[in-house]
Amino acid sequence: MSDVQRGPALRGAVDLSSLVRKKEASDNPPRPSTGLVRLVDDSSIGELIELSKTIPVILEIFGGDLTPQLAPLIESYKGRFILGQVRAESAPELVQALQIQGIPTVVAVVGGQPVPLFQGIPPEAEIRPILDQVLELASKNGVTGSAAHEEAVPPEPELPPLHQEAYDALARNDIAAARAAFAKALDHSPDSEAEAGLVQVDLLERVQNLDAALVRSRVADHPTDVSPALDVADLDMIGGHVEDAFARLLALYPSVDDDAKELLRARILSYFIVAGVTTDVVKRARGQLANLMF
Repeated sequence: MSDVQRGPALRGAVDLSSLVRKKEASDNPPRPSTGLVRLVDDSSIGELIELSKTIPVILEIFGGDLTPQLAPLIESYKGRFILGQVRAESAPELVQALQIQGIPTVVAVVGGQPVPLFQGIPPEAEIRPILDQVLELASKNGVTGSAAHEEAVPPEPELPPLHQEAYDALARNDIAAARAAFAKALDHSPDSEAEAGLVQVDLLERVQNLDAALVRSRVADHPTDVSPALDVADLDMIGGHVEDAFARLLALYPSVDDDAKELLRARILSYFIVAGVTTDVVKRARGQLANLMF
């Protein structure tokens, strides 16, 4: 567990401004994000980064079969913090920007700058002193606002019911229910967000029973085998190492037969959806794939 960074360490840190710009440029409305505890992803994190200029923000980054734990503790501070619950699978760009090495991980954002706090969820008696240090750091940097009345803010427009059902299912790690809700939404009408949700559910389903150490050992022993390469790429995507996932599969593509090429192509295309089709990393990978195919 790392101590809160102080003073000058706050400045010149990781630049999260691109995530703010992405939120401003997005054509899709953000998910509901009012109150002291908010579920956020790459498309909605920009709002919290901006809010951190007036109120300290705590990001609890979880994923897989883990569930968020910090809401009761953050709420006990009565508006002195906003908590952003971030499922890593839904925020690969944020995970990559913060250089997250494992989950759960907790990071503060003060004045738009991230401050690493700890990995894992220690006992409350250990967390409170760290949060108190964050408040001290925020005060020194002029971030002294309060969200005490945040609950009275009118809520954002609600998600379509089936989308909300799917996100609720993902929050409790019920992958089957999330898949069913997204599929039902697609049955009703064309729905790009539900389609993207199904792709993310597929990824979650593939990695939930993988042994990371075993899979990485297999790919080291058999670097030209497609199956372990796909598994490791999935683990990289879940961990936010998007460029590593693309690089691994694109490097393997020229050396395999046509059937294996099709497997790699389909997986890479699914990663485009997970990572965001307009992101720079996807644009580069799309160009590389096109060159390899044609």
